Amino acid sequence: MTFHKRFYAAAIVLAAGAMFAQQTTPPAPATTAGRGAGRGAGRGGGGGPRIPPVDETGFQSIFDGKTLAGWDGDTNFWRVENGSIMGQTLADKQPKQNTFLIWRGGTPADFELKLQYKLIGHNSGIQVRSIELPDIKWAMKGYQADMDAAQQYTGQWYEERGRGFLAMRGMFSYIGENGKPAVVSSFGDNEELKKIIKNDDWNDLHIIARGNTLIQMINGRVTSMLIDDDKAGRKMDGLIGIQVHLGPPMTMEVKNIRLKKL
Repeated sequence: MTFHKRFYAAAIVLAAGAMFAQQTTPPAPATTAGRGAGRGAGRGGGGGPRIPPVDETGFQSIFDGKTLAGWDGDTNFWRVENGSIMGQTLADKQPKQNTFLIWRGGTPADFELKLQYKLIGHNSGIQVRSIELPDIKWAMKGYQADMDAAQQYTGQWYEERGRGFLAMRGMFSYIGENGKPAVVSSFGDNEELKKIIKNDDWNDLHIIARGNTLIQMINGRVTSMLIDDDKAGRKMDGLIGIQVHLGPPMTMEVKNIRLKKL
């Protein structure tokens, strides 16, 4: 498939994702004005009938809200508290390297992942299509929906222990066989998108992975997207995980984790 065909296919995926992520209010009830009034208003000033958001169907919870059943990690840093998975480091209690809580329920390929997270301090991330390093227990390599307390990196695509920055916040990037990302387009200003992220509070994260296209959304807005044609570097399926980062003290809470395989 040529790049232009991939680009077109990705645009369809993006449009679908943006539709149900960003349409946060219910559609207005139908009026008796008739079809003609709706069509005219829609063409002239955007006053036509609203398109409703896609129903959330087909998702399965992968966290029971009570235990770490199905998840695997260093219990020195991971526990369940108040219905949330909690990863925590202290100044005098640090992992040897970035450590992860890994979901052992499978290695999904095409999927949607939804969850809520709250990060207090330092840096964390959600791994998808990743692998566990064979020589370092609970260490992962792969795509990461990045996030940090300063909101410098939150919303971008990063590759842990791999190619590094893949798509910055607000960026639609393309990665060719050389493994280097290049900008295709933008979803908006980085600083404007930063304003949608809640500090020290709960945020909604939504990830779509289809083929070699990955889309990330936070609180109903697309924050980054990439098409990965680097066959040597990319992964088309893999593990899901949550990161606790070596360094300053931090607390990462995650709840309402739902997965839909496509």
